[in-house]
Amino acid sequence: MAISIDLTGKVALVTGSTRGIGLGIAQALASCGARVAVTGRDAAKAAAVAADLPGAQGFGCDVAVPAEVERLVGDVEKAFGSIDILVNNAGITRDNLMLRIKDDDWNAVIDANLRSAFVATRAASRGMMKRRWGRIINITSVVGLMGNKGQANYAASKAGMIGLTKSVAKELGSRNVLCNAIAPGFIATEMTDAMTPEAKAALTGSIPLERLGAVSDVAGAVAWLSSDLAAYVTGQVIVVDGGLAT
Repeated sequence: MAISIDLTGKVALVTGSTRGIGLGIAQALASCGARVAVTGRDAAKAAAVAADLPGAQGFGCDVAVPAEVERLVGDVEKAFGSIDILVNNAGITRDNLMLRIKDDDWNAVIDANLRSAFVATRAASRGMMKRRWGRIINITSVVGLMGNKGQANYAASKAGMIGLTKSVAKELGSRNVLCNAIAPGFIATEMTDAMTPEAKAALTGSIPLERLGAVSDVAGAVAWLSSDLAAYVTGQVIVVDGGLAT
């Protein structure tokens, strides 16, 4: 029996989807037939990215501002009629040793990574509950499972997303709204491209599969969780890290 992912007729909102992992997720969902709301802080860039995806539209949003996230959800619902799939991907880092993290850097990371996911989930889940179908996917990190030196704020925000995921799954499961998280490890992006060959070799040496992950590795997991192939999966953390956190 051939198995394929068909998201025709579904609307997906992917935060932080103008580059990197978010862009890969938007492309993957569009390739499965979903109409995608591409979002980023720069509305013009979001529109340009969306122009390359069938049925997509671009939206500007600073996810660190709750009122903008609420507005974004309303604008997407107005433009597309619904939000069936929400992918909370947007996030930032403000790395430093714990004793040197300033309050502003702590708050900025928590607001952009964790609070934005909560606000978007709260807003988008209302329509999902009424329609009795929804998929919420939070992009966390292996750092939220393992911790990491110099990333106390980032690790806390990503660990918080895991707790949010499990709580939302319990609250909304009776309405057929599923909530899961994906915890990527080290993924090849613009950030890792800037690493020296020596640093990259040291990094891959700590990974059992001996390579960095591809954006498509994460995007494929999102597509699966968005589909009816994962209709009995909720409250889970899917680790996509090549065995790093094993």
